[in-house]
Amino acid sequence: EDTLARRRRVLGEDHPDTLASASGLAISLSAVGEHQAARELDEDTLARRRRVLGEDHPDTLASADNLAISLQGVRGQAARELGEDTLARRRRVLGEDHPDTLTSASNLAMLLGRLGEDQEARELDEDILARRRRVLGEDHPDTLTSAFILAAKLSELGEYQAAKELNEDILARRRRVLGDRHPDTLVAAAFALILSGLAADPKARATMETMKAAWSQPGEGWAPDG
Repeated sequence: EDTLARRRRVLGEDHPDTLASASGLAISLSAVGEHQAARELDEDTLARRRRVLGEDHPDTLASADNLAISLQGVRGQAARELGEDTLARRRRVLGEDHPDTLTSASNLAMLLGRLGEDQEARELDEDILARRRRVLGEDHPDTLTSAFILAAKLSELGEYQAAKELNEDILARRRRVLGDRHPDTLVAAAFALILSGLAADPKARATMETMKAAWSQPGEGWAPDG
């Protein structure tokens, strides 16, 4: 906050360095649970970057992505529209396979899942994984993160055997690349135990379906507006 205040005073409200500080502060505010303040700062930063830098500037698109994330819990449809616009712009400006483009795609897929658009989210997750495998390789941490997200989505859709097989591959690669004690490896190992039970036990699957139905009901702090 002090850095932002000083940059505003010395450089002005619209200077790129001032806006970089504002963007960083919004991330920090969100991390400590001050979501409304973070969202308002994201909105202001995006408006200024659009005016100063233009709609398609990489910094503007980064602000748009951040705001779409901030809006997820309060204005779902607005978040979706902004996420789709940001992804379309990054695809056009940066290319389909650019890391920032794939980050926008992953954020949009997460939002689509929260809005109940599970099949669309799954297709986007599959596309992201295919691109990261081709560009980064099978064992890259970002590739394995995308694979894990897809495995989780498959589980949500009740495709437990497919999720189990994908997660087994993830676990083997993470053990080899990251080691047995890495947090990402341990998460995949825990998920493997869950999926083994779901794939083998009809009662466990029925319980999971009941739980998912309960989780799918909108709750406090999540208000789709579309």
